[in-house]
Amino acid sequence: MISIIGAGRVGSAVGFLAASTALDDIVLVNSTKNKAIGEALDITNAIPEGSPISVIGTDEFELIRDSKVVIISASKGKITTNRTDLLAANVPLAREIAQKIRKYNDNAKIVIVTNPLDIVTYTVLKETGFQRESVIGMGSSLDSSRFRYLLAKSLGVNQSEIDGIVMGEHGDSMVPIFSNAKYDKKPVLNRLDQNEIARIREELRNYWKLLKTFKEASVFGAAKNAFDIAKAIVRDEQLQIPASVLLEGEYGLSDVCLGVPVTIGKSGVAKIDKLDLDWTELKSLNDSAEIIRNNIIKIKN
Repeated sequence: MISIIGAGRVGSAVGFLAASTALDDIVLVNSTKNKAIGEALDITNAIPEGSPISVIGTDEFELIRDSKVVIISASKGKITTNRTDLLAANVPLAREIAQKIRKYNDNAKIVIVTNPLDIVTYTVLKETGFQRESVIGMGSSLDSSRFRYLLAKSLGVNQSEIDGIVMGEHGDSMVPIFSNAKYDKKPVLNRLDQNEIARIREELRNYWKLLKTFKEASVFGAAKNAFDIAKAIVRDEQLQIPASVLLEGEYGLSDVCLGVPVTIGKSGVAKIDKLDLDWTELKSLNDSAEIIRNNIIKIKN
């Protein structure tokens, strides 16, 4: 079973992906019970014929008790200028949800979608008292998808031929790792000049702002990446993907959650993968960590 906390647009889209692939039984939990029931009724029609899985909508947290994975996509606020605008609204909400998860299911693996993502990931980890392997933030996987898209567009090639990763904050201080990005297994730096690199970096940082020009928030990209992590846990896929996790000395950083390359399986984070960074990327990663830490200090105070 998987549970999704928050039956809004992203939570419902994750539910649809899980149902349409018959991933597992699904529980949608929402503060407005009728919203959860309505989405569950709709999502049920996406289940492949012959599949035994079920979709339940509820406002009762007790029903998450048997879930392998709990996905948190609930939010009380709206982004205005950056994702940290949501600190005051979503950190208390995350604490409340984390306490309920700890009460009803202390064996679950938790996937975070709620922004500000790295800070919410840290908050949920500390509030539940779970092992760091069990609490995973989705953000850097979405940023990496966007990075690969922008690289492919710039080079005029298919995105499937691009390898690329973004580390750090799911926010303005994100760090695209150009030094390891590849097209057809060859470094993209061989094909990009400094102006193109600067343009891609800026487009990546402002991608969500462009999106917000036309719609309120990212839905399908966020849902797809959250679903990929949940699926990797349920099916023990040993999926290599960037995600926000607590660092304990990796990359010279500790007591902060941010995006790094990890391997995901049934235990959650099976391992944190080591990537060689150039000195500018390592400095940017440290700067990104400091921004996240400063926001963590704000919520502690």
